[in-house]
Amino acid sequence: LGPKVKINMDENKIRIRMGEEEGLSELRKLAARVRKLRLKGIRDITKVVVKKEGEEYVIYTEGSNFAEVLKIEGVDKRRTVTNNIREIEEILGIEAARNALIREMMETLKEQGLEVDVRHIMLVADMMTAKGEVRQIGRHGVSGEKASVLARAAFEITLKHLLEASLRGEVDRLRGVTESIITGNPIPLGTGAVRLVMQGGKGEHK
Repeated sequence: LGPKVKINMDENKIRIRMGEEEGLSELRKLAARVRKLRLKGIRDITKVVVKKEGEEYVIYTEGSNFAEVLKIEGVDKRRTVTNNIREIEEILGIEAARNALIREMMETLKEQGLEVDVRHIMLVADMMTAKGEVRQIGRHGVSGEKASVLARAAFEITLKHLLEASLRGEVDRLRGVTESIITGNPIPLGTGAVRLVMQGGKGEHK
């Protein structure tokens, strides 16, 4: 905390004192540093609630430190879960992160009373993890990597994408769903993907 800080311990109390010459701003800085000190427990976990479920007790935490929790003796590693997708990716791998994404999205939708086929959620999770790491859907992730200028502009910060594309001289071939809808063209799916033209009259067809 600093060379001018004196710390005294009295039973269960810790007293921290500053030098008399220190001002209010130094006191506030010291208070901010003290609040960040960890006296006991696991880093990044700020609150714990113990709940009895059936014949066993379950611990719910505010905050997550998956790696350190798994080291605690007595913790059932097979049933320990976290909603921190980055931690899951780092410790258990990308496949576990994909499964966690599906679980979290399905639970969120269920809480809102929405029923969505899990295959739609699986498709989103596959897109987010296709490159071996978890990527967000936003402009800094999956949507921002689209080749189509209009598809990128349709998601977020439209003007910025259009200006940057014009400066780079990008060309949009209008081969995707979003850009086709924007320009009023048939989307390249289903009947829109077929380039077969039939001419009527006297049984002649092409």
